[in-house]
Amino acid sequence: MSIQQKMLAEFIGTLWLVLGGCGSAVIAAAFPDVGIGLLGVALAFGLTVLTMAFAIGHISGCHLNPAVSFGLWAGGRFPTAELAPYILAQVAGGIAGAGVLFLIASGQDGFSLAGGFASNGFGEHSPGGYSMTSVLITEVVMTLFFLLIILGATDARAPAGFAPIAIGLGLTLIHLISIPVSNTSVNPARSTGPALFVGDWALSQLWLFWVAPIAGAILAGMIFRFFEQPAEH
Repeated sequence: MSIQQKMLAEFIGTLWLVLGGCGSAVIAAAFPDVGIGLLGVALAFGLTVLTMAFAIGHISGCHLNPAVSFGLWAGGRFPTAELAPYILAQVAGGIAGAGVLFLIASGQDGFSLAGGFASNGFGEHSPGGYSMTSVLITEVVMTLFFLLIILGATDARAPAGFAPIAIGLGLTLIHLISIPVSNTSVNPARSTGPALFVGDWALSQLWLFWVAPIAGAILAGMIFRFFEQPAEH
């Protein structure tokens, strides 16, 4: 596959992740009588990755996330030359997904970005009022485990064909744990799209949702490299 084909796949996949995941939070989470709630939003994020892994995994690897690209790079699974193009495509896809969601959501009377538009935040902008330190720790640890799942499930020694299921369910579990803390990022592209529409506090806090996921992902890549070292006898 050419780099252009991979970039288009990453753009489409990340658009779907933001539209499906953040869309479930903005449009469906608290819909009267049939709201899907926290469990539904967590499942929606997992389903976006699972479905795209089957759809574009054979084209680009289905990263959909700058932290994933960095983690695979740190784990020796991804070339340095493709990091920047992948991240550019992912961020563009995240913004496009947020744009499509805005066009849909703003068609309802009374819609307002004041509700946060599924942006990630800490302090008073954390769903549960968690501190910056709590959010930072959560995002590092959750991304670390997300990358360990990805690296393990896609390893040549793992059972073939099941990686999308493990990764999708892993992301669902991560959201079940951390939506109350940070609204769950573990993905800088997912955070950037909604933040650009909300502006103000969402942009001023966006740095954390780049730094923490990438740090956790790189740490996971380093850990997995240790697992791949030959055993000493």
